[in-house]
Amino acid sequence: MARVKKSAVDFEASLANLESTIHKMENQELSLEEALQCFERGVDLIQACQKVLEEAEQKIQVITNKMASQHS
Repeated sequence: MARVKKSAVDFEASLANLESTIHKMENQELSLEEALQCFERGVDLIQACQKVLEEAEQKIQVITNKMASQHS
């Protein structure tokens, strides 16, 4: 169960960092180098969030399949 909580915390932290990165890109005048760094950071954060969501979806699928097999 600790892994679920850690994943949730990681997801929330990644999402908050992504929002912060987007805000920085939208509201600050950045050099090209800074903008590229922010963009790369944003892509990394999106990938991290997608991974956590995919893992959660897989867990839900496993639980749903277990429930369906128990009711058959």
